[in-house]
Amino acid sequence: MKASSKALRILEGGFIFLGLLLLVVFAVAHIHRFVMLRAEMAKFEARQLESTKEGIAGTEATDGPAHNADLHRAQNPDYSLWSNRRTKLHQASLRKPVESLAVLRIPALHLEVPVLDGTDEVTLNRGVGRIASTALPGKGGNIGIAGHRDGFFRRLKDVRTGDAIELATMSGTDIYIVDRIRITSPTDVSVLRPRTKHSLTLVTCYPFYFVGPAPSRYIVEASLK
Repeated sequence: MKASSKALRILEGGFIFLGLLLLVVFAVAHIHRFVMLRAEMAKFEARQLESTKEGIAGTEATDGPAHNADLHRAQNPDYSLWSNRRTKLHQASLRKPVESLAVLRIPALHLEVPVLDGTDEVTLNRGVGRIASTALPGKGGNIGIAGHRDGFFRRLKDVRTGDAIELATMSGTDIYIVDRIRITSPTDVSVLRPRTKHSLTLVTCYPFYFVGPAPSRYIVEASLK
């Protein structure tokens, strides 16, 4: 009986130690993610400031102070809507240095995410990505941006027509207004064609909580204000 009680106490101690160890690992991963995202945004801001000084923007942006304040905010994603798998992949992707093209913000959804170039798995684990052959941020045309439905772009399930989307580049911030939301097939590339106005098209898989490869695409179209 005593031997059994002793074994039980040892087992309980082992579980307590394991629990504490997991908490430490989680804390370290959380701090690492926070620091890396702050560093990435600081790098983006430094590039924006340098380009402004060199005259790349052409004229001084009228919203400079507000834009800089936005970029100073801590980039700490809220993982509450993310899948466990996507959270782990995002944290792992932070080890690889990348250069952001822009920062996408949707105030109504409390979404703020770096826009990277490309849509490969590593890129979309890190942020959202510009779709090849679409316009570059700050250059007009139709800018196509893709993101994972179980990561940053899961918040798109709550987007509404009339919502504002901000796209901050080194030359300033463009504001787009959501004018259409629709669901299409994965083969429908017409959503990325240039429109009559400068525009922004956000693309993610649909349904948002579908188990396995999602059969459709969720499209958010916005026009430059």
